[in-house]
Amino acid sequence: MSDTRTHLAHTSQLGADVLGEVRVLLGGAFDGDFGDEDFEHALGGMHVLVREGGELVAHGSVVQRRVLHRGRALRTGYVEAVAVRADRRRRGLGGQVMAGLEGVIERAYVLGALSASDEGARLYAGRGWAVWGGQIGALSPAGPVRLAEEEGSTYVWLPPGGVWGDPAGRLDFDWRDGDVL
Repeated sequence: MSDTRTHLAHTSQLGADVLGEVRVLLGGAFDGDFGDEDFEHALGGMHVLVREGGELVAHGSVVQRRVLHRGRALRTGYVEAVAVRADRRRRGLGGQVMAGLEGVIERAYVLGALSASDEGARLYAGRGWAVWGGQIGALSPAGPVRLAEEEGSTYVWLPPGGVWGDPAGRLDFDWRDGDVL
């Protein structure tokens, strides 16, 4: 295998050239189904970038979101834009990306959350992420709304040593343009 290097950096530390590489990787990894709003959601937090021989082959980011649960606003590390280049899949790179993101969540957040595709669900479940069993919603400009289509694909992760008072009920995510989750 080529020289593999993993880099952790905040969006503010990435130049336009690197962000352009990330955008191209994501477009290819999601077969063109990764729009500008999806990319916007992946910015403003920490990125894990994996390079082989200087080429970007995997990426993921974690951004802060507030999640309302039983009257508490939880500081949540929300995982976005996890992707591995098609010709490099099934080699552990997705796990490498997630390990870096989980390290950020462990050090900075109360809870980790993400919305999994069918293809990604196995990776997350294998790392201890669990499907949220309760309702999923969002705090929209018009008030709280239920997002039933996100139920069954929203995963949560409690950092080691974390204390979760009640792993049930509804999670209401902060609002954002485009796909809320």
